[in-house]
Order: sequence, then C-alpha cells, then structure tokens
Amino acid sequence: MNQVLPADTFVVVNKTSLYDERKILVNLYEPLVGALAINLYHTLCTYLDQLELLSTEYTHNTLLNTMMISVGEMLDARTKLEAIGLLKTYVKKDSINHFIYEIYSPMSANEFLTNPVLNTALQNALGPTEYERRIACFQFPTINLTNYEDITAKFRDTFVWTNSSLREIEIYNLKDKAVRPLEIISKIDVSTIVSMISEELLNPRSITRETRDFLIRISSIYDYDNEEMAELIRNSVTEKRTIEKDKLRELALKYYQFENFGKVPNLIYKNQPEYLRTTKDGVSKKMQMIHVFETTSPHDFLASKYKTGSLAVSDIKIIAYLLDDLKLQPGVVNVLVDYVLRINNNKLTKGFVDAIAAQWKKSNIETVEDAMNIAKEEYRNRKKDVSKKQEKVEKKPSWYHQDIEENLATEEEIKKLEEMLKG
Repeated sequence: MNQVLPADTFVVVNKTSLYDERKILVNLYEPLVGALAINLYHTLCTYLDQLELLSTEYTHNTLLNTMMISVGEMLDARTKLEAIGLLKTYVKKDSINHFIYEIYSPMSANEFLTNPVLNTALQNALGPTEYERRIACFQFPTINLTNYEDITAKFRDTFVWTNSSLREIEIYNLKDKAVRPLEIISKIDVSTIVSMISEELLNPRSITRETRDFLIRISSIYDYDNEEMAELIRNSVTEKRTIEKDKLRELALKYYQFENFGKVPNLIYKNQPEYLRTTKDGVSKKMQMIHVFETTSPHDFLASKYKTGSLAVSDIKIIAYLLDDLKLQPGVVNVLVDYVLRINNNKLTKGFVDAIAAQWKKSNIETVEDAMNIAKEEYRNRKKDVSKKQEKVEKKPSWYHQDIEENLATEEEIKKLEEMLKG
C-alpha cells in the first residue's frame, strides 16, 4: 500500500536509541557520581572546538573559575568520571604539568542497565520506586500490531545497481561513539573456580569471555571469593551444563542479604576522597598517621590491627554500618576504629562505636584531622569523668600529644607505617 491520503493518521513508535546523552548522564550516571562530576563532564565538552574534536590548551585555573570549585573538588569529580568510564587522563610531567583529558560517551541505557555492577549500584542509590520511574524513560512502548500488515519496502524494491566509475578512497579514523568499559580489578580467578567444579556439572567450554566478565562483575559487587563463587555457580547451572546468569545473579543477592540482615551492597569510597585529604606536608608522626588513615580502606586498616589479617563477620558489619548507614568518610572511620580499639582493650564493641559515631556524625566530621581532634577532646573528657580510683591505664594513640606536629617519625616508625600500607 503506497498511497497515503492527507487525512490518514499515523503513530511514531521508537525502536532505536534516540535519547540525548545528557538524559542518560543525568538519569543513570548522576545518581552514582553526583551532580558535580556530571557538571565537570559537560564543562570539559564545552572546551572542544567547533568540530567537537580537540580543544586548545587551557590552564586548570580557567576550569576552576568557570565551575567556581576548588582543586580538591575538581580532582574528586574527575576521579569519579575516570572510575565510571567517562574520562581517561594522561599527564606529562614538567615544571608545569600537562594533562590530556579524553572524553568518552556514556553507555547506552541498555548497556548500563544490563551491567550488573552499574545496575545494582543504581538501584541502591535511587530506591525501588525512583529506579522504576527512571528506567521507564528508556523502555520501548508495547504496540498491538494485530490487524496490521507489514508493508515495509525492501532494498531491492527501491534501489538498482548501474555501471559507474569507482574511485578507491581510504577512510580511516572516523568519528564514532567510544565507550570505556569499567576497569574492575577482581579478587577471583575464573580458571581456578572452573577447576573446582566437576565437568559433569559444568562444561568448561561454556565459559566465554562474556561469561568471565559477568562472573568478575558479580564477585566485585558482593566481594565474593573463589569458594563462594564456585558454590553459587554449582547452584546455577542448567541441564546443558551452562551457567544461568539470571539465577546466579538472584542467588548472589539472596546469599548476600542473608549474611547481611537483608541489606544490599552499596557503592562507597574505598579510601578517603581526594578533596577531603590534608594539603599539609611533613614527616611528623601525626602527618604519617594522617597519611595512613587517608590512603587505607577501613577494611584493610582494621585487618592490619589483627594478627590474623582477617576480619570477623561482626567487624565487617560494623564497618558497613559506619560507611553505609551513617555515611562517614573512610578516613574518619579509620580514626574512629583506631580510637575505639585503644580505649576498649583492642575490642571493636558496637556499643562504643555507636555512641562515638553518632556524635561524630552530628558534628559533621568529614576529615581525618577533624576526627583526630575530636577524638583527643573526647579522650580528655573521658579522663575527667572517671575517678582516679576507677581510672584505667589506657594506651593513647601517638597522635594524641599536643606537640606531636613537631616530632619527626623515627625510621622504625616510618617502616611500620609503610608495611601497613603495603599490607
């Protein structure tokens, strides 16, 4: 049917991705990295030339003044863009450092929402109601085509080949949508996991590169090791000896919730954010300790306090409570953990933690130095409230002393700190 009358009606149905990338950035990426990071992404885009290929050279001062932010805030936002795959950074060091920022396109809505890491993080950031509302913006409508006839023209029905001269043209380096995959460092080894499962149950040849990536992503979300992933896979194989991904994903979540009282994993900073770190220099004991608090994850910091190097489930739950529920910064959590262990006979008791953490949260403590200062103040008040008869001899953290800023760390102390960081 090739005839159309002016009075004929039509409905347009979207079966492709016509969405503006800004819509994807705001609805899907922004809940994970924050508005400042997305603003930085858009601002960097504005520096491109008219062909949107390459900018001229600018100073960071221009960028900071344009966005009205500090260097620390810019670095924090830049780190988030890099981690989530929207930016890649190169530097050439000189008397004045020269940076190159490569901007990458966001994933399509389908790529983003089918990525288990990003999809899980988005659900936890938004909550079920808002999550459903946002993904609805990217879903195709369902149209009932009953009583409709497909009259779409075919290529050969419309075009014919004719004889013509053809000039061979070399085409290269064309503009295209470039998407950076998430770079996930895994604690699991897929080959080891597969070797732990009987071939009668799982066909090793079914583990494609795509399946390997999927297993690595799932393990990174829930922090599962080889043994845990092997058990999940055993309970997720099909009759054809392949992994049923949806079932594995479901079991991984259920197992995590069972072990964590119904909670779900949430994205948090591994270490203290760059913009909240100290800008002071020095090799005093205090500055060395601040460096440890700022550059070590709470999990690794607490593990370093125990001879076994591992954490009990109760300890992990306390760390998760401080980071997830109270939203304390990682460096602040390290100071709090160090303080509680020292005043409570090297025991991380939830009662002590709750009381102190609530006060620090109320005081809006975000930096390591502020946490150390309030810990010192609370220690003094604690000593005043305890009578001399009941007073216990407690080991003070080395950073409690007033004059510690001037005391240089010994070689032995620095060596211990370096070993802690390596561990």
